Amino acid sequence: MEKGEKFGGVQRVELKQARPICLFLCGDVMTGRGIDQVLPHPGNPVLYESDVRDARAYVRLAEHLHGPIARPVDYAYVWGDALAELQRAAPDVRIINLETAITASEDYWPGKGINYRMHPSNISCLTVAHIDCCCLANNHVLDWGYPGLEETLRTLDAAGVGHAGAGRNAGEAASPAVLEVAAEGDVLVFALGSPTSGIPTEWGATEDRPGVNLLHELSEEAAQSVARRLHHAKKPGDVTVASIHWGPNWGYEVPDEQVQFAHWLIEGGVDIVHGHSSHHIKAVEVYQEHLILYGCGDFLNDYEGIGGYERFRGDLALMYLVKVDPHEGKLVEARLIPFQSRRFRLTRISKADAKWLYDLLNTLGAPFATHVELNDDNSMTVR
Repeated sequence: MEKGEKFGGVQRVELKQARPICLFLCGDVMTGRGIDQVLPHPGNPVLYESDVRDARAYVRLAEHLHGPIARPVDYAYVWGDALAELQRAAPDVRIINLETAITASEDYWPGKGINYRMHPSNISCLTVAHIDCCCLANNHVLDWGYPGLEETLRTLDAAGVGHAGAGRNAGEAASPAVLEVAAEGDVLVFALGSPTSGIPTEWGATEDRPGVNLLHELSEEAAQSVARRLHHAKKPGDVTVASIHWGPNWGYEVPDEQVQFAHWLIEGGVDIVHGHSSHHIKAVEVYQEHLILYGCGDFLNDYEGIGGYERFRGDLALMYLVKVDPHEGKLVEARLIPFQSRRFRLTRISKADAKWLYDLLNTLGAPFATHVELNDDNSMTVR
């Protein structure tokens, strides 16, 4: 090790030939509604949806399709086989998009239609997987009003789980989560939400109003604004992640404006673009040796048994294990581990389904000159 120059008055330690930093990334983690009802401390099951008024109906739908769920399940249950993979990979940081409020609030957002919440007493559902950061700039964090957001923030803070993308004011919502990596630089997570994902514009945080870090447009000016915040917070050796909730739930198309915005972010100093909102897996791109995930798909949810979009295979989930050079932020390795959701639990995938995902990712990646290789254990490696 060699001492580096002083940065901001603080002596930084620079590691020559530092080991890559490994990140676990995934898409939406929705542990509310039906999943909350099978956990040890289910909250009030009342819903305000047009067709469903009781969260336990989503449990019955899943059971009708794949068999009974013994209740209550333990906190590790929903992660299933993914926990063993995480233990083997031992990533330095674990980052999810948490698409539910953590609250017992009854102050539901009127007219929203879908309102997700997990009872705060079920927070161990996240800590059992050692989640380091929850991205909150999405279209469900305010489902139970400002009291629900406040309780979500308090609960995460009390559990020692970092968060980004929502806060008590605009400054807090825009601030990155700073995740320390032993003997290395930090991982900085900036979370942003686009109205294209269904985030109401009135949810945007202001100087005197809580809310989300809203990305009003995917413009070059907006990308430069993110880059300025990044450069203000970043120190030598830090890895930066821009986690963006954008686009509709269904459909493989990646709009040109998303591609251009992701490229602007990389050119502006972002190391990884972590996109989510789609309920299924979308394209991966390696741009200037940096990783862009346009849509990670859902990782955990209670959508099992809901029909209408079966062709997108929303039951298939990917764990993204990404290794990055901490000096330049360039991609060293990206390994994708597939799972299938059954009875609200992630299980190993079949060879046939792994081949289906492999073909899909290569078809979607072709316009970006990015492809994956299928390994013997059904995992995939980005090339």
